[in-house]
Amino acid sequence: MVASLELRTSKDLKRIARELRTMGDKQLKAEFSKELRAAAKPMVPAVRAAIRQIPSKRSYRADGLRGSMSRAVKLEVRMAGREAGVRIRVDGRKMPDKARSLQAYMEGLKKPWRHPVFGHDVWVKQDPHPYFFRTVRPLGLASRVQVNKAMDRVAKKIT
Repeated sequence: MVASLELRTSKDLKRIARELRTMGDKQLKAEFSKELRAAAKPMVPAVRAAIRQIPSKRSYRADGLRGSMSRAVKLEVRMAGREAGVRIRVDGRKMPDKARSLQAYMEGLKKPWRHPVFGHDVWVKQDPHPYFFRTVRPLGLASRVQVNKAMDRVAKKIT
């Protein structure tokens, strides 16, 4: 037996979200949002665990930079506008003031990170330690299958 899987696009999700708004069925919209959140929820603890395991000379501390990054992991479900969809992100706004883009430097999305050595007048270059995409990619297919099933259920109820 060969299973067939059609991966739906974000355009489909936007279309369903638009139809739900037009219908005004708040209960169905809330149910759909809850299903989308449940599909992506396993990624949040996985990303947090990957952040905690970023190599460091110091052990993990909840009040350290890795702890701040871990707390900044956020799951968002949006049902309106151009950005309708499910998003996992490390929110820089929840980071300490001078570390708001640390997550991008650690992932390697920005130039190498330079910082002063504590207690010395020396700057060092810190190599990136990718944690986000390598953690999310393997979980993405299972999540996407759940999102597709939720979209199919809601699409049947709409039509």
